[in-house]
Amino acid sequence: MRSHSLPAAPAPAPTNGAARSDWRTLRKLAPYVWQWRWRVLIALSFLVAAKLANVGVPLVLKNLVDALDLKPGDARSVLVVPVALLFAYGALRVSVTLFTELREFLFYPVAARIARRVSLETFDHLLSLSLRFHLERQTGGVSRDMERGSRAIHSLLNYTIYNILPTLVEMTLVISLLSAKFDGWFAVITLTALVLYVSFTVTVTEWRTHFRRAMNEQDSKANTKAVDALINYETVKYFSNEPFEQARYDENLRQLEKASIKSQTSLSLLNVGQSLIISTTVLLLVWRATVGVVEGTMTLGDLVLVNALMIQLYIPLNFLGVIYREIKQSMIDMEKMFTLLGQHREVADAPGALPLATHGGSVRFDDVHFGYDPDREILHGVSFEIPAGKTVAVVGPSGSGKSTLARLMFRFYDVGTGRIVIDGQDIRSVTQKSLRQAIGIVPQDTVLFNDTVEYNIAYGRPGASRAEVEEAARAAHIHAFITSTPKGYDTLVGERGLKLSGGEKQRVAIARTLLKNPPVLIFDEATSALDSANERAIQEELKSAARNKTALVIAHRLSTVADAHQILVMEQGRIIERGTHAELLAREGRYAEMWRLQQSGADEAEVITAPD
Repeated sequence: MRSHSLPAAPAPAPTNGAARSDWRTLRKLAPYVWQWRWRVLIALSFLVAAKLANVGVPLVLKNLVDALDLKPGDARSVLVVPVALLFAYGALRVSVTLFTELREFLFYPVAARIARRVSLETFDHLLSLSLRFHLERQTGGVSRDMERGSRAIHSLLNYTIYNILPTLVEMTLVISLLSAKFDGWFAVITLTALVLYVSFTVTVTEWRTHFRRAMNEQDSKANTKAVDALINYETVKYFSNEPFEQARYDENLRQLEKASIKSQTSLSLLNVGQSLIISTTVLLLVWRATVGVVEGTMTLGDLVLVNALMIQLYIPLNFLGVIYREIKQSMIDMEKMFTLLGQHREVADAPGALPLATHGGSVRFDDVHFGYDPDREILHGVSFEIPAGKTVAVVGPSGSGKSTLARLMFRFYDVGTGRIVIDGQDIRSVTQKSLRQAIGIVPQDTVLFNDTVEYNIAYGRPGASRAEVEEAARAAHIHAFITSTPKGYDTLVGERGLKLSGGEKQRVAIARTLLKNPPVLIFDEATSALDSANERAIQEELKSAARNKTALVIAHRLSTVADAHQILVMEQGRIIERGTHAELLAREGRYAEMWRLQQSGADEAEVITAPD
């Protein structure tokens, strides 16, 4: 039987010291298996029992053949063959299947649960990593790494228990049996063949590994490019860049094709070498047994026994090449997944961090310095306070650091120096979960889940009733639109909410935040995607939602923040002016200049849109 190539699982980048890397990966997996040690040990005992029964079958067959080896003129009849041997033969055959199924019954759930647990831990860890990691990652590649890693754990454990260990046990039993019953040449030939087979398989498989790695790498790259193009479908269409995207995708597919051809060619070499070793071994052993029968030192049953043992050993050995390759591939895939699991958490809860205790929700930035890169500071000594229940607006040109304030409040990044305090507690000293539960945000760029409208609004407070979801939708002025659609709140919004307009997505985001009802609110250009009429209506709702709450409003249109308790004007990461709308206009500074420019632009827009 030939070894067959299984579909290449994409993955891993090459690593130095493959053997050391494999052992490190196994050590990481060991604690998960150790939790199920008793179940695994019982499964292993059934494994040994199954192999003992399997090796016992040829022994019973030998005795049957010897009992039937009648000499000429022998008066004995076939009917006098010990019936017990027949029953033993049948019982052993049934026992092999029974013990094998009991082993699978005990161990399969272990592999499935370990794969599930590691996948869940990796997913949870990815969600806990900083925004920086997620901005730099390639979503398609990461998702494939997780998928392959989970599958690899399941495969590795099953291959080990179902194939490697049974084969090793059977090899040990066969060699021991040949040594005990026949001359030493049988054991020497078998052992030598096994050493040659394993050495050849390992050597060629290690040589083939870089072909598989190349296949995996190109497969991951192709998948990433395909996902990017499909996610950005509209952009591709806007610029008629279908041929460009196809060419990019095809380049990786071409490289994948080349690597797969080399992998298959090397597989053929491996198959031929393995078959040659096994066939030569069986030939030598059968020849030795035949000579023994002719010389009278062995019976016909002994010849049948040797042949049967070799056939039993031949089948799992021939698959050992496939199993070894797949185990190597599983190790590579697991290594990638454990690498994700080992990613450093740039922002982590402090030891002994307590939940945030809110009593009003006052917010204070105290001499905050911050830069996304150490050599490029974005915020330079920013200090301000939002008293509990008050609204502070931040305005300024793009790139001045306004949205960075929101990211720091959520602790997507930690400040370089200085601190951010909510109700007297440094946000670095409290748990991130409690901090984020206390803050709600309506972002400028709203991304929705590919699910129903109800699901996306209820995401603000999972478990909320339909009535509560509808109340939040009414407050965000989107209930009428939702009920006008054929499926209402069960309408699917599409990938990233592409089935909704920008304004509709923004109102869903507002409804989601209103449903969450946190003590601190952040509106980051919350009405930027709305028309003037809807903007005015929703501004009133936002003011109502922000009443008695602490609110940070990040805005470009100054008219939307004119009634804020305090307005901060930022430029190049510094607060250059602060005060109320009237105070800032009276100063005739940067704010007053921005106001005049925007008012002039608004007047021109009214003239342009006025009816003839």
